[in-house]
Amino acid sequence: MKVRWNEKGQAVPGRTISMGEEAFEKGEGTDIYWLGNAGAMINSRGTVLLIDPVLSGFDMPLLIHMPLTEREVPRVDGILITHCDNDHYSRKTCRELALVTSGFHAPAYVARLMQEEIKVPGIGHGIGEYFQVGEVQITLTPAWHNWQNESPKHHTRTFAREDYCGFWLDTPDGSIWAVGDSRLLEEQLHMPTPDAILLDFSDSRWHIGLAGAVRLAAAYPDTPLLLWHWGSVDAPEWKEFNGDPEKFRSQIVNPERVVVLYPGEAYPLKAL
Repeated sequence: MKVRWNEKGQAVPGRTISMGEEAFEKGEGTDIYWLGNAGAMINSRGTVLLIDPVLSGFDMPLLIHMPLTEREVPRVDGILITHCDNDHYSRKTCRELALVTSGFHAPAYVARLMQEEIKVPGIGHGIGEYFQVGEVQITLTPAWHNWQNESPKHHTRTFAREDYCGFWLDTPDGSIWAVGDSRLLEEQLHMPTPDAILLDFSDSRWHIGLAGAVRLAAAYPDTPLLLWHWGSVDAPEWKEFNGDPEKFRSQIVNPERVVVLYPGEAYPLKAL
């Protein structure tokens, strides 16, 4: 059983699958791995990308074991960071992986943070800009997650929407859309049909939320929906880290396309 409920009422994945070196080897297709919380790894015919990896050092207690550590990553062709929140941008993970990666890519503001805070060569991009890593073309998609402007504690500057993004990946085997943390935007309902969506799945109002996730699923009724941002952080009072996959399934068409992965489990991408 991939989903269980703990004594605090949180839906959590049933176990973690440790990722070995074989996950980084060149294969014939494209595999998507959930790294727990809002992290993912893509291996597209040997081009390895990490999206928002937080492999250690997170400042809240976890409900899962991580499927790999920084020391177990032999190489990465690109690390993609959607925004500056520490459950997506891990200074520790990025600093340690700088020795084995070819480049860091992020919105311009986050790239500047990388350069200034941890002295890694972050490459900044604008929304709609695209770039190439190996056989994968990557485009930044819009997001709406500048919650810091409403928090006196975190309002250290005026945060703009373009400081946050999603990533659209065109691989030789199909397209993957990592939506990123975002309130639902109208333009997110009118994208080309992706072959897989890494879905920001939680109940928070600064995320897509359950109602927004249902609308997004309806816009792409045949696309597999890989859930992230759930079941990983021991914080039952934080809506940002909690969601019920079964409740989501019950409200969408083609509910069998909701993909619940164990952390570390591979999902083979298939073109629709």
